[in-house]
Amino acid sequence: MTTPEKTPLAITTINRGLPAGKMPELRMMPSPSDANVYGDVFGGWIMAQVDIAGSLPATRRANGRVATIAVNSFVFKNPVFVGDLLSFYADIVKVGNTSITVNVEVYAERNRLQADTVKVTEAVLTYVATDSDRKPRKVPPIETLIHALPGQAG
Repeated sequence: MTTPEKTPLAITTINRGLPAGKMPELRMMPSPSDANVYGDVFGGWIMAQVDIAGSLPATRRANGRVATIAVNSFVFKNPVFVGDLLSFYADIVKVGNTSITVNVEVYAERNRLQADTVKVTEAVLTYVATDSDRKPRKVPPIETLIHALPGQAG
């Protein structure tokens, strides 16, 4: 009787790759100080990076300062390890009167010589546009932002 051969780990690993045609807002590699003694990166560290990544498109859309007002959802889908290269993708999903809601997805490139990529986190955060006194202000209409771009006729 023969035993079936085991499939190599690299073949059984799901390799989804990074989202095609999109640029990450942020790329980070956690260091040993961002992890516990087993090399698992702290969820709080990941949450902080997600907040930064989500604030970048919100700040551009608000044309100024924003503050996080809600973490609507946050799911850790896979662990993150020291040495993973994390790519944070952020997309605005809703713009209100003073608020901007952003979806953030995080992918980890593991064993980069073998190019294993897994989705590790997804979150939805809401930011509010604020003025210099840190009071809520209206998000400018998109037309105002387009005319404010350098080199654009207005």
